Amino acid sequence: MTTSTTLQRPLPSGFDATTTTTDVLKGVDLTGRLALVTGGYSGIGIETTRALVDAGAEVIVPSRRVETAREQLAGRERVEVDALDLGDLESVRTFAERFLATHRTLDIVVDSAGIMAAPETRVGPGWESQLATNHLGHFALVNRLWPAIEPGGARVVSVSSRGHHFSPIRWDDPHFEQGYDKWLAYGQSKTANSLFAVQLDALGRDFGVRAFAVHPGAILTGLVRHMSMAEQVEAGYLDEQGNLIDPRFKSPEAGAATQVWAATSRQLDDRGGLYLEDVDIAAPWTEDQVYTGVKDWAIDADEAERLWTWSAELTGVDAFA
Repeated sequence: MTTSTTLQRPLPSGFDATTTTTDVLKGVDLTGRLALVTGGYSGIGIETTRALVDAGAEVIVPSRRVETAREQLAGRERVEVDALDLGDLESVRTFAERFLATHRTLDIVVDSAGIMAAPETRVGPGWESQLATNHLGHFALVNRLWPAIEPGGARVVSVSSRGHHFSPIRWDDPHFEQGYDKWLAYGQSKTANSLFAVQLDALGRDFGVRAFAVHPGAILTGLVRHMSMAEQVEAGYLDEQGNLIDPRFKSPEAGAATQVWAATSRQLDDRGGLYLEDVDIAAPWTEDQVYTGVKDWAIDADEAERLWTWSAELTGVDAFA
């Protein structure tokens, strides 16, 4: 197994799990920069949009629920909403074509949209929905947008999760045709998000484009909509009255901080292909770690290359072919 562990060590950055987007962007001027944030109208996505705009950037928010996005972002300057369904490759294609036709370039891409613990659902040609939405849709989107991703400084941020600990890529049954487990499916999709960043960075670094995967931390957002109240109580998130009791949970401002740091920090200049958490580079996972660290299977260069090739075959898109 070939792992990208040489640079997969904390800096340290001087930040921690309590750091917010305001802390990260103190003194940062993004005037003239154009960012794209999928899912940028809910959860940590909307906080990412807010933070980037407040620092001077313009932000495009591709949205499956366009009217909801417009309502959530109403009154915010320098934000543009457009239609995109990551589970529909035709929607990805038409969105990308609309954007490319504007001849604008992207400085920041944050792949923040996602679903978690969804019931068994098939999309497209029968793909498992979490892998399709969280990974394959973003894979196709970034590859189609590649001509507009600014060489010599752009960053792509792939939002992964500690959920990657649940499963590597299940090469023998990636679409769970032999029995479905919603948490293994989620875990596989989050491993895919991390491996995507590893390979995109390997392919993009010669163009000056760097990619990172991030674990935002635990944040109570709409991402838990597929978990029942009983499941959230059993997991220790909530008490029987529905009150948040898990001390690990972050505010949205702290949850979005790592992806905003990945997208903007000069501390990460000349770095890439790394998995980040708590606003720093994560350490490789060891057995004494419960909630932190990155598993080898999520930063394995050979696995990343294999996943890229497989994803290109499935989606029919590869900007580097």
